[in-house]
Amino acid sequence: MLSHCPYNRPMEAGDVTIYDSTLRDGEQMPGVAFSHDDKLEIATLLDDAGVPEIEAGFAAVSRGEMEAIRDISRLGLDARILSLARSRPQDIDCALDAEVDTVLIFAGTSEIHRRYKYGKEVDVGTLQRYAVDAVQHAKDHGLRVSFSCEDGTRTPLDVLLLMYRTVDELKVDRLGITDTLGCVTPEGISRLVGEVKSRFDTPVSVHLHNDFGLANANAISAVAAGADAITTTVNGMGERCGNVPLEQFVAAMRFLYGKDLGIDCAKLTPLSRRVAALSRYQCSVNHPITGENAFSHESGIHVAAILNCPATYEYIEPEQVGNVRHLKLGKHSGAHIIEKRLQDMGLEYSRSQLNMMLDEVKRRGERTGRVSDEEFERIVKRCLESKTD
Repeated sequence: MLSHCPYNRPMEAGDVTIYDSTLRDGEQMPGVAFSHDDKLEIATLLDDAGVPEIEAGFAAVSRGEMEAIRDISRLGLDARILSLARSRPQDIDCALDAEVDTVLIFAGTSEIHRRYKYGKEVDVGTLQRYAVDAVQHAKDHGLRVSFSCEDGTRTPLDVLLLMYRTVDELKVDRLGITDTLGCVTPEGISRLVGEVKSRFDTPVSVHLHNDFGLANANAISAVAAGADAITTTVNGMGERCGNVPLEQFVAAMRFLYGKDLGIDCAKLTPLSRRVAALSRYQCSVNHPITGENAFSHESGIHVAAILNCPATYEYIEPEQVGNVRHLKLGKHSGAHIIEKRLQDMGLEYSRSQLNMMLDEVKRRGERTGRVSDEEFERIVKRCLESKTD
């Protein structure tokens, strides 16, 4: 039995494309470096889960990076393969060598980026010329093109619209809004997406960071405002505080907004945990959707209710996102879980023995925080050997 929140409403948005950047922005997370084989495996897992576009890297970074992207391109995946590129024809050439389908061209457009990032102050007209040269070069070679304004949420609207108008005249395939510092609010991204969508027929993508913990909320607001594509990373990996977590965005859209993005939700947890292992970065146990505790229960009151009807404390079934339910033993356990465990073990017991087991479980939980299955079996053995009636 599953219940639903009566206050939620289906999202009245059009089709939404996920382009996952685990292999590019995700790998820029400090301390993470995927091997060549790791990248091929992750790309295959993303494709198997139904992710339609994979940003496989930044081809101009190095020869090794280009070769890894090229080998992903040659896997014959269903997903389109994308490479990041600066507004430079040389970067486009590297993406061409990597045999990608799409190039994601960007330029820093905020005043602070134009003044400090390039080593000299760059005017908007110069950025326009760079963008035109890069986009035209990519288009001349048959690539799909997305153009993004880096630090877009700190760029004045007139500058953004001027840059978008410049590349839109060259028939780019997507206009990208980038919240590089994760500083926009859900209301802010909604307004900005609305402004761009009202002026251009070209699809709009949104790349969001999580510095204030708003990336997933911002992604949902962007989609509600008409955004056509969202960047994600598995586990929300990425620079500083990361990006929109693939598993959280997909699950929220599917189970809260009734919008199926074409991703196999049952593969979210295996994907999350495999990427965590390959990145040597473990998610917190309470990571939403895919964390170990996402469907774990210890409180006696909660466990008693869960045993009667899981929907009392679970909005979706763990199997729907590839996770599993855990009924754990510890300080907060009640008699119901002890009885359930004993029944599953096929053991007979007296009420006094049950109470003794519960007392020991609680004491052990107070000392260590949790009671393992092995420890519980030892407790059961000691209590059942007791002659107390």
